[in-house]
Amino acid sequence: MARITAGVTTSHVPAIGAAIDLGKTQQEYWAPLFAGYDYSKQWIAEQKPDVILLVYNDHASAFSMELMPTFAIGTGEKFQPADEGWGPRPVPEVVGHPELAAHIAQSVIQQDFDLTLVNRMDVDHGLTVPLSLMFGQPEAWPCKVIPIAVNVVLYPPPSGRRCYELGKALRRAVDSFDGDLNVQVWGTGGMSHQLQGPRAGLINREFDNDFLERLVNDPEELSQMPHVEYVREAGSEGVELVMWLIMRGALDDKVTEKHRFYHVPASNTAVGHLILENA
Repeated sequence: MARITAGVTTSHVPAIGAAIDLGKTQQEYWAPLFAGYDYSKQWIAEQKPDVILLVYNDHASAFSMELMPTFAIGTGEKFQPADEGWGPRPVPEVVGHPELAAHIAQSVIQQDFDLTLVNRMDVDHGLTVPLSLMFGQPEAWPCKVIPIAVNVVLYPPPSGRRCYELGKALRRAVDSFDGDLNVQVWGTGGMSHQLQGPRAGLINREFDNDFLERLVNDPEELSQMPHVEYVREAGSEGVELVMWLIMRGALDDKVTEKHRFYHVPASNTAVGHLILENA
């Protein structure tokens, strides 16, 4: 049977993708950040996942104010890198897993989560930057990817509790899939950052590191955190962290922490990264 073996969290700052694409990863500003993913590249090369359920938020590439689903799943065979205003990133196309995606949709919708099914969409930096951080610059991504898009852009976003429960529903869906697949779940976005207004540039190290600790060891209680606390403590874009709870809900209650990394700044954003394995 299919099994979820591990979870990954990472920020998806667009400037990180630009640094990779333009060959700037060893510059003084960027080198400490990319060093934090050296272990991760080795780890994932050993793990060899067949499929990644990659939870991210779209940045007005596939969706807009005209149509913004709370939860959406990419059910297509392929997804092209999006043109975000300066051309698509020079990265491989994303190959999906329609059979598993259809099974997840069937299972999760029957568990009362209303997923929007998307058969064709382009994927932006929210999805491709995490892949680049973990896999580098291959000619083709070494595994299949099922995009799971979450609205954390337009009010109201889903609660942390709802995201945590969605993760549990994803776990049940994967566990019931009749196929020998090594599946990982990635939660992306965050950490503390605000892109506009009087608090633009806000970074809260204490909140971020406390969030990392609680995500590993007390996700149940962490899932109860209200939106206002994310915004107050982590900035207007800090609410992206609810997507990490989807990853955590899909794992065992007790996990093995393989790697933790935290770095500031990366384009006025705090970068957090975890690798967790099911115990």
